[in-house]
Amino acid sequence: MAEASLDALIDALRRLPGVGQKSAQRMAYHLLQNDRGGAGRLATALQQALAQMQHCQRCHTFTEHRVCATCEDAARDARLLCVVETPADQAALERSGGYRGLYFVLMGRLSPLDGIGVNDIGVMPLLDRATDGVVEEVILATGFSAEGEATAHALGEALRSRGLKVTRLARGVPAGSELEYVDLSTIAHALVDRR
Repeated sequence: MAEASLDALIDALRRLPGVGQKSAQRMAYHLLQNDRGGAGRLATALQQALAQMQHCQRCHTFTEHRVCATCEDAARDARLLCVVETPADQAALERSGGYRGLYFVLMGRLSPLDGIGVNDIGVMPLLDRATDGVVEEVILATGFSAEGEATAHALGEALRSRGLKVTRLARGVPAGSELEYVDLSTIAHALVDRR
């Protein structure tokens, strides 16, 4: 019979994306049996992040300050505003090293079936930011899921109606891949978006 604190730990670990019951159990037993020091560091880091992290007042990513370091960086091109769904998407774009503009993090995407509409993902703050007189181009870098596409479409319409240049993140065949192994939808989009 399991103990309540062990059950609570397993339940907490199951909240992580992609972690099911068995994985959560393995992690819990590993931390308690083999890495109590790591478990303590994890608990401390999580408590510290919860206490100190907040949303940037300009772009909505996570930061320990009122405005994040990216928004404060004068070397970035303020004429470009890249819209992403999550801070993780922003981090991925930053790791690519190919973008030197600023960001706006929606903190989600439209999902009418889940009751998530334009007011739930920060569309009005985005429109305010994009029409600040500095931004010239808005790059929509939402995902290519049905929800991400719907989000990009709705945002694109709203931004274009305000006279802004709107572009969409390109999609296509991944570098280093063989065409015969790429899904048909990706090939079709790569042909349409060819340059």
